[in-house]
Amino acid sequence: MSADWIPEIVYEMPDETGKASSIPIVHVPSGKEMPGFLFIFESRTTGEFEPDSEGNEVPVVDMELHQYANMSTLKSNLSPENFDTVRTCLGLKPLGEAVQEGKEITSKIRENLEPS
Repeated sequence: MSADWIPEIVYEMPDETGKASSIPIVHVPSGKEMPGFLFIFESRTTGEFEPDSEGNEVPVVDMELHQYANMSTLKSNLSPENFDTVRTCLGLKPLGEAVQEGKEITSKIRENLEPS
């Protein structure tokens, strides 16, 4: 990851109905690329408290580091078999199977949109 650009993960603001996408957005500056991986800390309060440097009680927080890979990067750098192994480990279907199911769903949607 380049030191001159740090990805910021943001969420869409809710519209007037209160709806917003739950999929985060990373605004990539011109001339930069989406990173091949992201590090994200998981933060959980323990329910315990301890004094800070001024003696005020503050919650104790457990932090665990997670790494997330860009699937496009993996797809372009792994064999199809290894890529399917990664997908399966993540709870996804192998790519060929997922593509076929997507085509079937698209076909059903088109059938429902065609005038009778």
